[in-house]
Amino acid sequence: MALFGRRQQAPRLAPELDDTALGRVLRGIASSRGPGPQELAIAQVEQLLRDSRDDWDRRCHRVTVLAGTAPALARAWRARRPHDPDALILHAWSELPTDPWASAATFRSAADARPGDPTPWVGMLAALRLLARTSAELTPVWRQIGARAAWHREAHLQILGYLSPEEQGSQAALRDFLDDVVAAMPHGVPAACVPLAAAVRQYQRELDSGGTQALGAGRYWSQPHVARLLDQALDRWPRPGHPRHAATVADLGLLAYALSRAVRTKDAAAVFAVTGGLVTAWPWGHDGDPVERYAYWSRR
Repeated sequence: MALFGRRQQAPRLAPELDDTALGRVLRGIASSRGPGPQELAIAQVEQLLRDSRDDWDRRCHRVTVLAGTAPALARAWRARRPHDPDALILHAWSELPTDPWASAATFRSAADARPGDPTPWVGMLAALRLLARTSAELTPVWRQIGARAAWHREAHLQILGYLSPEEQGSQAALRDFLDDVVAAMPHGVPAACVPLAAAVRQYQRELDSGGTQALGAGRYWSQPHVARLLDQALDRWPRPGHPRHAATVADLGLLAYALSRAVRTKDAAAVFAVTGGLVTAWPWGHDGDPVERYAYWSRR
């Protein structure tokens, strides 16, 4: 999963990012047909999640990608192993978009089966967000995650979405959350992308608003506090010695997107050079096909 020293490749959507072990399993699942190959695929998924150990961000990354690409396998695994914590988590996450109530109940069973794992609690947070439940219901779940993985990337992004004006929050609620995060966040944790992710969401919010606000969105990146975010990320994230986590490539892509929109072309080129052409649906898909938009901006 080395990011540096790789030859720049053609852009491609890669939900696994640079997790080569996950990529191999996904290819195996895609080629599995019939009960025998499915059993092998289940065994590979089981081993992959076991190999994550207590790297909670990588475990969650693998679960979310597998759930999105192999829901049938998740159902089959749970049917074979109804009490296995990993099978429960994967099945719950695969059901999340269609039946968040059922997912929340399954996540609770998985949490009981493996008390030290934050992953089912992150899933519960996602389910409660989809159900637009109150902050009073989310807060205990958030505390359970914090007790197990205080700087869990996916959990912080779920809260960021929940507190947005489009969902259950407001600009004031977002500012309060981000102020608390920035004040307490150590260097190099998996959730380090949260302030920049919030900035990109705000920029896209202004673009979508239409009128004069959309016309002036380009100036968003020149605001001192926003420019400072870009400078700090540029100084730390692309360096070979910077701490790595499962979604490092996604964070670098987010930074490349922001630098491109800020018309910091030289800085953006340096970040594009270490992404290996790996593209994520967000933020690149906001205004068109994500691969096409990534390719366009990376050539500027």
